[in-house]
Amino acid sequence: MEIKQIYTGCLAQGSYYIKCNGEAAIVDPLREVQQYIDMAEKDGVKIKYVFETHFHADFVSGHVTLAEKTGAEIIYGPTAKTGFDSIIAEDGQRFKVGKLEIEVLHTPGHTLESSCFLLYDKRGEQHSLFSGDTVFLGDVGRPDLAQKADDMTQEHLAGMLFDSIRAKIMPLNDNVIIYPGHGAGSACGKNMSKETVGSIEHEKATNYALRADMTREEFVNEVLDGLMPPLEYFGFNVQMNKTGYTSIEEVIKNGCNMLTPDQFEKAAETTKAVILDVRHQTDFVQGFVPRSIFIGLKGGFAPWVGTLLVDVKTPILLIVDEGQEEEAVIRLSRVGFDNVIGILDGGIKGWSEAGKEVDTIKTTSAEGLEKEMKEDSELAVFDVRKSEEFTAEHIKEAKHTALDSLNDHLEEYPSEGEFYIHCAGGYRSVIAHSILKAHGIHNGIDVLGGYGAIAKTGIPITEYVCPSTLK
Repeated sequence: MEIKQIYTGCLAQGSYYIKCNGEAAIVDPLREVQQYIDMAEKDGVKIKYVFETHFHADFVSGHVTLAEKTGAEIIYGPTAKTGFDSIIAEDGQRFKVGKLEIEVLHTPGHTLESSCFLLYDKRGEQHSLFSGDTVFLGDVGRPDLAQKADDMTQEHLAGMLFDSIRAKIMPLNDNVIIYPGHGAGSACGKNMSKETVGSIEHEKATNYALRADMTREEFVNEVLDGLMPPLEYFGFNVQMNKTGYTSIEEVIKNGCNMLTPDQFEKAAETTKAVILDVRHQTDFVQGFVPRSIFIGLKGGFAPWVGTLLVDVKTPILLIVDEGQEEEAVIRLSRVGFDNVIGILDGGIKGWSEAGKEVDTIKTTSAEGLEKEMKEDSELAVFDVRKSEEFTAEHIKEAKHTALDSLNDHLEEYPSEGEFYIHCAGGYRSVIAHSILKAHGIHNGIDVLGGYGAIAKTGIPITEYVCPSTLK
């Protein structure tokens, strides 16, 4: 027996490859499935099953493509309804993979069809749990993403999740290994650990939602407390996972359409496409196509694309570093943004050499900001970090305009006179500048190094509040 975790950082998502005696199963595969096929071919095994823990909202799974390419059967838990051939398993039903057995545990709450998969080793003993979005390390799945009937509130779903965890998860042997669907950084929970493998025993001891003395009412209140609104693209991803989608090969072929600067400019004008620049922020501030939006590949790319672009059907024109064209298209497709219509050939250098207009962002160091604040006590400084980051510690006179809700704060930015923006390290602040510039606000200055650099200066900051004490 062998279990491999394939962890994708930009999605904070874990998929799994299980093999035994010539057969293999995949749990919650990514959309680009060749890696699983390559593993199976290398090991000389046949992929027999694709297990899906639920209809994912935060990414498009590769289940349909993997089944088409390998002949594997797709398995969902009870109540799932798909637009493709699949096995809708009964609660407690078992499937053999070599000498192993995998039992379906129906655990509704995160979604109605949510299920965990309990693996029994060749001795018939409980070995590991592929918990999907039912139980994470340090948290449980948010119960507000399911397609709700009129009488299906998030409180009702949270109650179902409480019952599922008490009836199906907590009675398992303490030594059962937990392989979760997500880790820290995912929008599917709020308190997830950075660890990606755990155990039933550890979660019983440390996970707030698995306290033995917890009442149903306490569980509902604590699980729902502090949930951010679900991202707009989640519903579209759910539908793609339910009904099927365009093959990743076709998406790549259509997306990697190289356009000359003239063609790129014309496409931007005629299609009303979003120009998305995915280079590093230090390169972006030095020169970019006017009105383009920066979301760098080397940051929280997929979540920020889903948060800020919203409509997955929006045409997208890409500006990327040479050699990263396909990666950018693939990573967009993971979250359902399939409508890339072209990439700027030659990048920003080719654009500039063609005589096209190039915009820039003015920057300063944290020390430079400190000097300016000493000379002007009313200097406008905007902090675009998350609410919990800002509450924990911030520049005393800073205004908070979280990036994920920046469009609600545009009127707070001055149209005249310089102002300063910072985040934690410099990634999110540049995204904010690009959005502001796209709305005609051009007088911002970026603070290099963000709050990490600011905290090392003499700029007055608030007293630190430990995030674990925040509500």
